[in-house]
Amino acid sequence: MKRVAITGAGVICALGNDSARVAAALQAGIPGIAPLRSPQLHGLRCRNGAEVRDYREDECFDPDRLPLLDRFAQFALLAARQAVLQAGIEFPPALGARTAVVTGSSLGGQSSQDLAFHHLYREGRDRVHPFTIARTMANAAASHVAMEFGITGPVFNLSTACSSSAHALGLGSWMVRDGTVGAALCGGAEAPFSLGLLKAWEAMRVLAPDTCRPFCRDRRGMILGEGAAMFVLEPEDAARARGARPLAYIAGFGMSSDAHHITQPAPDGAAAAMAAALRDARLAPDQIGYINAHGTGTQANDPVEIAAVRQVFGDHAARLAISSTKSLHGHALGAAGALEAFATLVALRDGVLPPTANFTAPDPACDLDVVPNQPRAQQVEFALSNSFAFGGLNAVLALARAD
Repeated sequence: MKRVAITGAGVICALGNDSARVAAALQAGIPGIAPLRSPQLHGLRCRNGAEVRDYREDECFDPDRLPLLDRFAQFALLAARQAVLQAGIEFPPALGARTAVVTGSSLGGQSSQDLAFHHLYREGRDRVHPFTIARTMANAAASHVAMEFGITGPVFNLSTACSSSAHALGLGSWMVRDGTVGAALCGGAEAPFSLGLLKAWEAMRVLAPDTCRPFCRDRRGMILGEGAAMFVLEPEDAARARGARPLAYIAGFGMSSDAHHITQPAPDGAAAAMAAALRDARLAPDQIGYINAHGTGTQANDPVEIAAVRQVFGDHAARLAISSTKSLHGHALGAAGALEAFATLVALRDGVLPPTANFTAPDPACDLDVVPNQPRAQQVEFALSNSFAFGGLNAVLALARAD
């Protein structure tokens, strides 16, 4: 089996529109959560979110192409362009036919769907935009990325709620590792800020009215975010042969199902996924130095995740650094796993652990080291990135620092 190197990473989210700015914000512990700006989002009880700012689509895409691109697909393309540029890779026909694109998106083109419904049901129109299906389908991001770079190998999207892009990265890494493909572009994208979807999340009573405070005693829920992260994955020997320098490695991947409840998490399922990632990476629990937690800031999730960590790591759990970067970039749903994999990569590469921001009072049920408020200079060799989705679908990535 081949060692899977990450040779390029691109990202756009509330922390910045490129990987350098996002990395700097993660290391400074500066949240991107702020009041929502759209005047269309009136009548909401929860008015804060982690939006992409200082972004103009007409500066990034040709006018002839924009009608086909929902906001989530735009984000995926921008992140993929950054990743490919950083990797310094090209896709001539022979490699393009042996390259995969695997994306994760829970919602697809939510804004386009919401707009079409608005036209139909609110304005009484009898027709919608002819590209509505092309914009809303969840595989649109994967298809546009493939077309952009001439990739003709396996191309598909995964939709497993908040584990979508972690599943995409894990399955893509396995395809590279076992030689099914010669390279892969993997990650995820989401753009959830439409009125209909926000109303649906409000109805679940899991959105915070102020901000995201994972693992805190006074946490009040999650804050939604948007954005994308994409990665170039290659066999290490192929990457080094063309002079590319790995940023980090995907050392292992584990997944499981709670088979418990459609919205309530269970520690056994989360623990099973973490244990599976360790086995796949051939790592002992005490080799892990950092966990980028799922850490939504909801009452149900956080203590269950801590219980699962204790179950897997035993006494070593007390020596682990654990943080939730959702307190910085929000919960980007299907893109969350990819954004958090980027945060984990930066922590490994630069030796700075991102904090759990907005932290106030500790919760006795979450009594591990959650790196509160301040980034921490600490070099670690191996880390996990946890993603646990509604429906009890769990995906955990094990990352290793580059040599």
